[in-house]
Amino acid sequence: MTTATQIAAAEDPNSGSFLLTLMKLRTFIALFAVIIFFSIFAPNFLSTANMILMSKHATQNAFLAIGMTFVIITGGIDLSVGSIVGLCGMVAGGLILYGIELPIGYTVYFNILEVMIIVMTVGIVIGAINGLLITRLNVAPFIATLGTLYVARGMALLYSDGQTLPNLAGKEELGNQGFSYLGSGSILGLPVSVWMLIVVALAAAYFARYVPLGRHIFAVGGNERAARMSGIRVNRVKMFVYMFSGFCAALVGLVISSELMASHPATGTNLELNAIAAAVLGGTSMSGGRGTIGGTIIGAFVIGILSDGLVMMGVSSFWQMVIKGLVIIIAVVVDQAQRRLQQRVSLMQMAKAG
Repeated sequence: MTTATQIAAAEDPNSGSFLLTLMKLRTFIALFAVIIFFSIFAPNFLSTANMILMSKHATQNAFLAIGMTFVIITGGIDLSVGSIVGLCGMVAGGLILYGIELPIGYTVYFNILEVMIIVMTVGIVIGAINGLLITRLNVAPFIATLGTLYVARGMALLYSDGQTLPNLAGKEELGNQGFSYLGSGSILGLPVSVWMLIVVALAAAYFARYVPLGRHIFAVGGNERAARMSGIRVNRVKMFVYMFSGFCAALVGLVISSELMASHPATGTNLELNAIAAAVLGGTSMSGGRGTIGGTIIGAFVIGILSDGLVMMGVSSFWQMVIKGLVIIIAVVVDQAQRRLQQRVSLMQMAKAG
């Protein structure tokens, strides 16, 4: 028995296990803490109208965070999602207002379902570009997605020369009405976007747990070299996670444009920070290999409630940025502490069993 093992065996493993349990439940604790805090200090925080509004905002964070979770689990990062949101919103607005003008002088207009499919395809294609840069050209994920961030934002600004595309109600004669239902409609009292989140979250959780490709995501993040040697197509896995992240960003672009009934090229600015914060706060390890969709959803609601609660209390937007930054730092610090404590508890349990 080594000296380290003897020291570990002499300590009480129960205290470490209890602290480890608290760390694993940190997202739930944070959620209850922010709800209790703002219900006391923010006026009308628990009103029905405010809860519905907060659920919409948290949904936007959650969509991005689900895609970001898969990316981070593989050991990557996607900084481009906020810009993809803006670009996809502009594409949706342009298709509704102007359609696509063909070289023969004829303009094609699309119904709302077709617009959604086109916009989601745009998000997937941008995600595929990120994946190709990372897997084929060996560009670091941070640099690849940072470049895509600027390209996508620039394209969104160029599309309308920086102007807003307003009045996306569509026209009856063109068959493209009904876009507002996506962002403002409700089913059984819940916003449509919340139902969409439920479907996407359940599908993502099932995929991560039961589909081989989903399990391969964790294997790649845990040990890429071992995953490659075991026959996992690592490049295929990475391509998928960035394409899925682009798909989630496209959904957010659609939802925000529908809710506002307008598209602006600056939409989605800094949303990538909220997505990263939600994923990390939900227990996703920045070093890869660990994370859950359920934890990410709760993390997204913590970030959303925190943002809306600070606004209701009249806190400056500058201080809001400071607080979000601190949340990310604290979440990463706690994650690292959890990993060290997990190793320590495992060592003590092995020593006790031996």
